[in-house]
Amino acid sequence: MYDSVHSNAVTMVKKEKVKTVVLTFDDGPSKVLLDILDVLWHQNVPAVFFWQSRLLYDQRPWQRVLDEGHDIGTHSRKHLNLTKLSYKEQFQDIASSKSKIEQITKHKIKYFRPPFGQFNEDTMAVAKTLGLTPVMWRISSMDWELKDNPQKIITNVLEHLEDGAIILLHELKQTLEALPELITEIKAKGFHFRKI
Repeated sequence: MYDSVHSNAVTMVKKEKVKTVVLTFDDGPSKVLLDILDVLWHQNVPAVFFWQSRLLYDQRPWQRVLDEGHDIGTHSRKHLNLTKLSYKEQFQDIASSKSKIEQITKHKIKYFRPPFGQFNEDTMAVAKTLGLTPVMWRISSMDWELKDNPQKIITNVLEHLEDGAIILLHELKQTLEALPELITEIKAKGFHFRKI
C-alpha cells in the first residue's frame, strides 16, 4: 500500500454517512479510455482521470468523460520525474499541462497528480501558485506491474479497502480487464463511489 504523506496532498476524502472510495486513473488519455468509460457507465461509477497533456488532442473522447460526470486532472505534460527539475522547469511543465487541458476541454483543472508519485517542496509550491490540489492515493493497485495477472490488481485493492481511500489505477489493458469485477467486489463490501 502506498500512502504519500504531505499536508498539502490529498490521499483520503472526507468520510460520509456511507463508506466511500475514489477511483483514479493515471497516464491517459489512452487507447482503452472508451472501454473504461463503458465499464464506469454500466456500473454507474464516477472517477477522476489524471492526464498527460501531450496525449490529449481534440479527437480524444474528453467530452464524454465530462458529460458522464467524471473529473479530469493534470498528470504533467510528459510524465517526467519532477523532483529532478528546477522550480522554474516544474512550473513550466505543470502550467503548460494545465493550460492545454483547459484550452481543449474548456473545463477548469483543479487537481494535479505528480508523475511516479514523486514530488518535493518546489512541486507543492508550484501547485499552490497554480491553484491546484495535489492528489496522491491511499491504495495502489500496482496494476502497471501486473500485465499477466489482472486478478492480483483486484486483490491488491480489496485487501486494503478503507473508508475514504483514493485508489490508484492506470489506463491499461490489464486494468480494464480487472475493472468490472473490481467495482462489483468493492460494492459487495458496502462501499460507494464518489469523486474527490
